[in-house]
Amino acid sequence: MADHPLIACQHCATLHERVPLAPGSLATCVRCGYALYRVSAVSLNGWIALVVGAILVFAIANYFPIVTLSIGGLQTRASLPGALYLTWQQGDQMLAVMTGLFSFWFPLTQLLFVLWALLAIRARRLPDDFSYGMRLLGHAMHWSMVPVLMLGILVSLVKFAGMAKVQLGPGIWAFVVLAFLLTGLSRMTARRLWGLAEDEGLVQRASIDTNQSAPVTSCLACGLVQQLPDHEHSMPCQRCGERLHYRKPDQTSRVWALLLAAWIAYIPANVLPVMQIRTAASDSKHTILGGVIELWGYGSWDLALIVFIASIVVPMTKLLALMVLMSRRSWRGPVIQRQRTRMYELVEFIGQWSMLDVFVVILMGAMLDFPGISRVIPGPAAVSFGVVVILTMLAAMSYDPRSGWDKQREEDDGSGQASTS
Repeated sequence: MADHPLIACQHCATLHERVPLAPGSLATCVRCGYALYRVSAVSLNGWIALVVGAILVFAIANYFPIVTLSIGGLQTRASLPGALYLTWQQGDQMLAVMTGLFSFWFPLTQLLFVLWALLAIRARRLPDDFSYGMRLLGHAMHWSMVPVLMLGILVSLVKFAGMAKVQLGPGIWAFVVLAFLLTGLSRMTARRLWGLAEDEGLVQRASIDTNQSAPVTSCLACGLVQQLPDHEHSMPCQRCGERLHYRKPDQTSRVWALLLAAWIAYIPANVLPVMQIRTAASDSKHTILGGVIELWGYGSWDLALIVFIASIVVPMTKLLALMVLMSRRSWRGPVIQRQRTRMYELVEFIGQWSMLDVFVVILMGAMLDFPGISRVIPGPAAVSFGVVVILTMLAAMSYDPRSGWDKQREEDDGSGQASTS
């Protein structure tokens, strides 16, 4: 394995060579089927152009109003920064900070650091703090939720369809474009950027002696394959400086503690009101399930189904799936281990979509801000639900899918079967 860079599967730790592929091709793990890497048909300059375009669209989406609503001669223009500021003014600072990070600061951080890294690679000169920037990018991409925000905008508009005159603003079209651009740019991960720098000869490549008995692992931040003195020892990554462990430390205690906390927060998130709507004639409180029923009553059964799945089915699925993944004793055999891998991929994919109702609450607060006529006030369940999303995502990030394959490898070795790694 000397001709091409070594990479290790993030889900089963099997070593592979990162061989050149045709543009548009995908390499998968021979053991668990996980997608190892893709070769893009877009050039480096093409990616830079996409990121620059996304930054311009991001500015338009946040500067111009999303919608303009009119009721009884009064008019309000709703924008994302305006919604966050209004939420802060209403005394919900924690909710404003949480949603502001996920919908504004983390997406902006993602775009700026991807552009910075691509420009440095094109110039063939990496700055001294490149590794710190890539670590920050890796964290920011987990929490960037513009596509979820876009769906929240659509749900909010449907709820106001019969209550006010709605005029779409430039911001909503910019958010539609931005959601698509960020979905495409999600492939430009920190590990992908390290790979591009590696291909240009700008950073260290994996260099290990496979004949030694020392345990081999890969850095979760930059992907560099390297050897540890033993299974219990940790050390800084030779390339990026991230703390390197053979497997994620204290996995069992961390995941179970986060799951227990998420279950506790999930109860008030569903029982308490997620928002309060005050009008001149009424004062009503709405729970998450009540919002689903309300959408169904408007005739928007499709959006009602989306909200029900995102706000009720997805959190329950994440919690139960992680509990199943942690119960390793009943999982045996390579086929079952592949099913575990697919389940974990599902948990990672659906992780952020539970934030839908939280975004809907702050957006409705900005759209229906007519003092003396109507006002939407976030309820205590909004913060609780946001906490559930954060805890379940942290639990998924603390779980190490390689541990199940370690058990399978031990069983294969014990039964005399050849190991694939």
